[in-house]
Amino acid sequence: METDKQIINKIQKIRARNNIAWMNLLQIAFKYAPEESRIIFKDICHNDSEINKLSKELAK
Repeated sequence: METDKQIINKIQKIRARNNIAWMNLLQIAFKYAPEESRIIFKDICHNDSEINKLSKELAK
């Protein structure tokens, strides 16, 4: 059975790869369709804000 630390380390590695992929996609989107990308990105930021608020509620 894996320890909490081992699981967290695996999550960290996966998130690092995912963050690189996310940033690559963002760069392509803004290069080829900046106006459309800006609209979608604004929506993503709004959703992230809502998730953060809910996360803070859970953390209390």
